[in-house]
Amino acid sequence: MLNGNDKKGGERMTSNPFDISGKKAIISGGAGDLGRSMVAALRDAGVEVVVLDIIENLHEKVNDWSIPDKAKVHGVKVNLADRGDLAQGFDEAVRLLKTVDILVNAQGIQRRHRAEEFPISDWDEVIEINLTSVFLLCQMAGRIMLTKGYGKIVNIASMQSFTGGFTIPAYAASKAGVAQITKSFSNEWASRGVTVNAIAPGYIDTKMTAAVKADPVRYPRILARIPLGRWGTPEDLCGPLLFLCSPASDYVSGVIFPVDGGMLGT
Repeated sequence: MLNGNDKKGGERMTSNPFDISGKKAIISGGAGDLGRSMVAALRDAGVEVVVLDIIENLHEKVNDWSIPDKAKVHGVKVNLADRGDLAQGFDEAVRLLKTVDILVNAQGIQRRHRAEEFPISDWDEVIEINLTSVFLLCQMAGRIMLTKGYGKIVNIASMQSFTGGFTIPAYAASKAGVAQITKSFSNEWASRGVTVNAIAPGYIDTKMTAAVKADPVRYPRILARIPLGRWGTPEDLCGPLLFLCSPASDYVSGVIFPVDGGMLGT
């Protein structure tokens, strides 16, 4: 039986099981609506973060996100749809951090068409960014974490990991895939000290969901299905994220964690 100071995999349990200060994290898609709040949560917890994203002026933006003498935030511009660029960006992130303890895959794009009209080019783009890049980043980070015998991977899934949605077959397929590769990696890596989990947001108020929220028919129907009576905010994901990144969750792996105001239970 482990005592309070022992830890399988060589980590030492602190007196505060939620303490992740000093850890090193990579967040892909970290400049998006969900990603920014997660970057801030990890930064505020004392984690040094590298943001992988494609937005213009990424370096200038993330410079303002650092907290002097507490936690630095770096930016590495990466096209997640380009596998070579993705590998180079990951290597640059590791060079900046010297290692990686936490990986958060927060990237995601959306394309809407009727199922019978969905263009294969849009399908390919959504699957590449939402699923294949997640798979590759898990592999790359996992190789480093496995050599240390400890690491935390958190993927961002979706309610569409469980349901099919409307006019979003590629997105639904990609997020179902994120849930399944999360379980698959966990099955192989949990015994080796690397936990792999996913957060499945429900309806969160972001630019991606703005069209749905503006729909006078769909919005009230969706709201009526949420027991908490409101849409979520990006900040609603931060508590579960910090838990899944901390030693407090060391016996949690392969979980798809709904953050949906209770909607999945209805």
